[in-house]
Amino acid sequence: MEQAIQVSDAVKRYPLSSGEVIAVDHLSLDIEYGEFVAIVGRSGSGKTTLLNLLGGIDRPTSGTACVAGADLGSLSESGLASWRGQNVGLVFQFFQLLPTLTVIENVMLPMDFAKKIPVADRRPRAQELLDRVRVGDQADKVPATLSGGQQQRAAIARALANDPPILLADEPTGNLDSTTASAMLKLFADLNVGGQTIVVVTHERDIRSIVSREVTLVDGRIVTDKSGLAPVSS
Repeated sequence: MEQAIQVSDAVKRYPLSSGEVIAVDHLSLDIEYGEFVAIVGRSGSGKTTLLNLLGGIDRPTSGTACVAGADLGSLSESGLASWRGQNVGLVFQFFQLLPTLTVIENVMLPMDFAKKIPVADRRPRAQELLDRVRVGDQADKVPATLSGGQQQRAAIARALANDPPILLADEPTGNLDSTTASAMLKLFADLNVGGQTIVVVTHERDIRSIVSREVTLVDGRIVTDKSGLAPVSS
């Protein structure tokens, strides 16, 4: 199968006054289209740094990160922004919905930036996505009036706005109660069955029942890579 993600011997160093920190240490990882992969590990293991490299938010100090056919280290900042708008949906722990926009306007925003979706189709598509994640009735409200679970659903709809081939999620259930977190993971599983390639950083213990693969990091290196945990979408 074609590779959605190819990380080769990637290193990410951060300089500090007390010396440098190596957050990702000679890490290599291939992920195929259609996989649902959990990146797990203790705090400080490099999970979020790795996800930031995959999303083009950060660049490797050395080595390469190729995602959706692009070598991210070779792109300019504007090139990265354009690439990201076309190829990757990002879901964050703290939702990051703009408070002055309505929920549906938040979902439309990536479409306005990327210009991938025709103008006339943007609001109907945003409403369709909100319906899909079961918060369609909240479309005209501002985020502050929604529960945490509703805001995260809206954030997922926003991440799907431009129909990206890859969805990256950083602790998407971290601020949710256990019941809502379980529902959110089920939503990710449904998206994966629908063909979405998903990489999620999580502490959820129940993740193995949903993902097809679990990659464990320690000190910026992969220590285990378990496949076949759940059926991979076709």
